[in-house]
Amino acid sequence: MVRLPYLRPKAINRPLEVTSLPILILFLPHFTVNVYNSIDNFPGTANAVVTIGTFDGVHIGHQQIIRNLRKLAAETHGETVLLTFFPHPRMVLQPDDNDLKLITTMLEREELLRSFGIDHLIIQPFDKEFSRLSAVEFVRDELVNKIGMKTLVIGYDHHFGRNREGSYKDLEEMAPVYGFRLEEIPGQMINQVAVSSTKVRKFLLDGDVESANNLLSHRYSIRGKVVVGDKLGRTIGFPTANIEIAEPYKLIPAVGVYAITALVDGESVKGMMYIGNRPVVNGKTLRIEANLFNFDKDIYEKTLQIFFVARIRGDMNFTGLEELKEKLKEDQAIATKILS
Repeated sequence: MVRLPYLRPKAINRPLEVTSLPILILFLPHFTVNVYNSIDNFPGTANAVVTIGTFDGVHIGHQQIIRNLRKLAAETHGETVLLTFFPHPRMVLQPDDNDLKLITTMLEREELLRSFGIDHLIIQPFDKEFSRLSAVEFVRDELVNKIGMKTLVIGYDHHFGRNREGSYKDLEEMAPVYGFRLEEIPGQMINQVAVSSTKVRKFLLDGDVESANNLLSHRYSIRGKVVVGDKLGRTIGFPTANIEIAEPYKLIPAVGVYAITALVDGESVKGMMYIGNRPVVNGKTLRIEANLFNFDKDIYEKTLQIFFVARIRGDMNFTGLEELKEKLKEDQAIATKILS
């Protein structure tokens, strides 16, 4: 697998916009956050309250860690530092494994992490050289000496260092040696389901976007450019925007039809989305197509952000386009009811 570079665009400092969601996060507020593209670029601070992890999805468990991070920083007059990694370690250590799909791209992850008001965000490039750091080298040299860590807030199951050799027990032994305080965050529970990025991925791969959204506390979304398709939808009265996803590692939910909202030039539009191979016309490749309700603007080459609200049904085959058209009318009625 080719290592995927991450370039943080200049425009990231703009206020963030997403559709509202009546769960936990209603808006993504804009905070001034210092972002560094490696630990070596971080100038250090005298009293860093640190947490580390991939934070894929920034789900409610991650959010609890960040809330505790901010609380401890306020109590100790410290500065919050969140250290994350890109590419995902599995993408580097298991380059032939193409099964890993991520909930968030690095841009999406950065936007979400910014919304929680941390002081410093470090995006450390993860490569084989970095992976060879022992647990002691990572804590002593990177966290304590370079970052200035005085408090470490860590998830209940976190492992770190070469071959994931470091554990919470190791951190307990290192804390008095290297002069930092250790705080552990237990696994969060929602409806008796332990919250994890793996659980969120499974819900999405099963098409259960509502359960995924509950664990994320925001609607799952994908972003992509609108490209020219074969315009089949227009012939049956359901024109679609064909979405091209740039990042091959971005997780696409299970095939089927979904009720969605789309962010188009800052405007929130209701609609439905089809993900599948279009068996009615013997399609061979996966298509991602959005039918936006009461919308007729030219949006070719524009980037859409699609928010998944609920799955209406799985993929189906039909005897012809007329039968498909009738089913799409039913889907539209269901989506309209869900989105109302």
